[in-house]
Amino acid sequence: MEIGIDSFAAAIVDNEKDNAIKSANALEQLLDRIEHADKVGLAIFGIGEHHRKEFLDSAPTIILAAAAAKTKNIHLTSAVTVLSAADPVRVFQNFATLDLISKGRAEMVVGRGSFTEAFPLFGLNINDYDELFSEKLELLLNIRDNEVVNWSGKFRPVLKNQAIYPRPLQNPFPVWIGVGGTPESFVRAGTLGLPLMVAVIGGETHRFRPLVDLYREAGKRAGHAPEKLKVGLHSLGYVAETTEQAVNGYFPGYAETFTRIGKERGWPPVTRQRFDAQTGEKGALLVGGPEEIAEKILRHSEALGGISRLTFQMDNAGLSHEKLLNAIELIGTKVKPLVEKAQMNAPN
Repeated sequence: MEIGIDSFAAAIVDNEKDNAIKSANALEQLLDRIEHADKVGLAIFGIGEHHRKEFLDSAPTIILAAAAAKTKNIHLTSAVTVLSAADPVRVFQNFATLDLISKGRAEMVVGRGSFTEAFPLFGLNINDYDELFSEKLELLLNIRDNEVVNWSGKFRPVLKNQAIYPRPLQNPFPVWIGVGGTPESFVRAGTLGLPLMVAVIGGETHRFRPLVDLYREAGKRAGHAPEKLKVGLHSLGYVAETTEQAVNGYFPGYAETFTRIGKERGWPPVTRQRFDAQTGEKGALLVGGPEEIAEKILRHSEALGGISRLTFQMDNAGLSHEKLLNAIELIGTKVKPLVEKAQMNAPN
């Protein structure tokens, strides 16, 4: 199982001056964390895409390219690319360039995004939410698989015998589909034979099993080999030396963030009781000490019929750079070896 980190490049925003300087420092620290994740042997680091004041990831390929120059082995991906609001030609060119810079370590996870601010920003109609994604994904895969493209659609000018460059080092270039809880999204990924990244940010992870089964069945019906139908899990989490330290360190910022987002979406305020349920045995949050989290990752994998990738999203709770570095250290040096040892010793 590949284990890694996802980040939304949280900004430090307050009412004081010098927010630009704070943003520059936040990005410098983010690059330090990516470099550290590489040094401790993590497999993947993903950068999200948002167009909001509290995040600095509106141009994720630029952050990933800077990280490519500071790392050697770790794979660098989006988490996710909001394809519905982007031009697939430019998306492909950006990631192909990143793949060349990183010498074949680039990937992308494409999705429709969990926020909607990109649609008015780029002059798109939110009512075309799914149709935009479907058409643009078709074009992106066409570009990936063909150097010269002939294509027509509803939302973009026709491409006639159009060569698209540069070409990436990897062939085919890895494209995952990021999904939430919509059955149609799982079926689409399976039908296309694309690896699946499931974002489970609340509830109980095992409840996603029927949707993952839908994905695998759709892939089987479309004739794709089982080993091609990879499943990854994106989870909110934080690892400290002990469970008590992790829970007490993570809860205040988590509660503030998700209570604020909840006001936009109609969610109730976060309570400690609900949080404790989420960090329990079946809850989605991966918050605890190394041994506890390794065991929980294995339970999540079993509950979903086996996963090939797990990424932690940790920078949504106002944790300091030092605490995030320490968590990355623990994930790389303790959690990852525990998971690998358990999988090695598991009966076939």
